[in-house]
Amino acid sequence: MKIIIAGGDGFCGWPTALYLSKKGHDVSIVDNLIRRKWDEELHSNSITPLATLEERVAKWKELTGKEIRTYEGDLNHYDFLREVLKQEQPDAFVHFAEQRSAPYSMIDREHAVFTQTNNVVGTLNVLYGIKEIVPECHLIKLGTMGEYGTPNIEIEEGYIEIEHKGRKDVLPFPKQPNSFYHLSKVHDSHNIMFACKTWGIRATDLNQGIVYGLDTEETAMDPVLVNRLDYDGVFGTALNRFIIQSAIGHDLTVYGKGQQIRGFLNIRDTVRCIEIAAENPADNGEFRVFNQFTEEFSITDLAEMVQRVAKEEGIEVEVGKYDNPRIEAEEHFYRAVNTNLLDLGLEPFMLTDDVIKEILHAALTHKDRVVKENVLPNVTWK
Repeated sequence: MKIIIAGGDGFCGWPTALYLSKKGHDVSIVDNLIRRKWDEELHSNSITPLATLEERVAKWKELTGKEIRTYEGDLNHYDFLREVLKQEQPDAFVHFAEQRSAPYSMIDREHAVFTQTNNVVGTLNVLYGIKEIVPECHLIKLGTMGEYGTPNIEIEEGYIEIEHKGRKDVLPFPKQPNSFYHLSKVHDSHNIMFACKTWGIRATDLNQGIVYGLDTEETAMDPVLVNRLDYDGVFGTALNRFIIQSAIGHDLTVYGKGQQIRGFLNIRDTVRCIEIAAENPADNGEFRVFNQFTEEFSITDLAEMVQRVAKEEGIEVEVGKYDNPRIEAEEHFYRAVNTNLLDLGLEPFMLTDDVIKEILHAALTHKDRVVKENVLPNVTWK
C-alpha cells in the first residue's frame, strides 16, 4: 500500500515508517520537525544522539534500497496537506503528528491553547483532505487510553451498551480526560466519528497505552537510524524515565502513592499494531476503536522492576516518592479490554527484565548527555 506517516520523525512515527517500508509498503513521511524544536525550548534532549531526518532516510535507502519520501510541513497548513495528498494518493494515512505530552499542555495557557489548536485543527484538516482528495483512504489515528480516565468500571473498546429507563443503545464510552492534551484527543475522536458518519470516511482510532522501549529491528540496523529516548519530566514517559534516572544514580520519581495503574506496550508492538490496522481497514463510514496496550502496571510496579534490574547491573537506586504534580486519582480500579488487536493477530512483546536491561545499557552508554535537573517534574496541574 501507499502509506503516509504524519509525524514520521517522532518516537512512534520513525520506527513505524521503517517497519512498514521493510514490509514492502510505499512509505512517505510528513513532519514539521517541531519535536526537535521543543527540545530546544525545554533545554532538553534525547539521550540517544539523533541524526537529521534527511540523514535517516538516506541511510535507510543505503542499507535497504528502499526510498522513503519526506515532506516538511504542518498539517495546520491545509494547502500544503492537500498537495501532499494529491501527489501521494495514499491508501492509508497514519496520524502521529500531534503534541503528545500531557505536562507540556499544562505548562500555561499558551501551551494549552497550542496543544488543542495544533491537534484538533490538524486532524480536522486531515479529515477534510481525505474527504476531498482521497475518500477511500483509511485514517489510522493515534488516540490514547487517557481519553477514558480511570472509571470504576471495566473500560470497553470505544463503545458501551447502555440501558436507561427501559431502553438500550450502544454509545461512545464515557470520557474522563486528565489534561488539556487528553482533552484534545477526545475532541479528535468526536470529530472523526462525526466525519465517518457524515461523509463515509473509514477510520481506526488506536487508543494507545504508554509506550516504552528504544529500538525495533529496523532502528537497530545502524546508529544513524536510532530512535529517540526521552527522560525529562515533560516528554519522558514513566518506565523510560525511571531507567534513565537509574543510569545516573538518581532516585526514581514515583508521583504520590504510586498506585496509579495504566496500560503499557513495547514500541515493537506499536509498529505491528499500525500494520494490523492498515492491512485490516475499517469499512466505509465506520469509526473503529482499538485499545492498544498489552499489559497493565502500577507506577510503583515499574519502579520496583527497574530498581531490581539496576541492582543486578551493580547500580543501587532508591524509589523516591514525590508530591504528585498532577491532579489524578492515586488509588483506583483499572481494567480495560484489549481484544481487537489480539484477535487480528498481535503477538505481544511482554515487559521482561531483559527488555529493561537493554534500555538501561543504552542509557548508560549515553548518560553523559543527561541534563540532570530535567529528570524531576517541573510542571504542575494547579
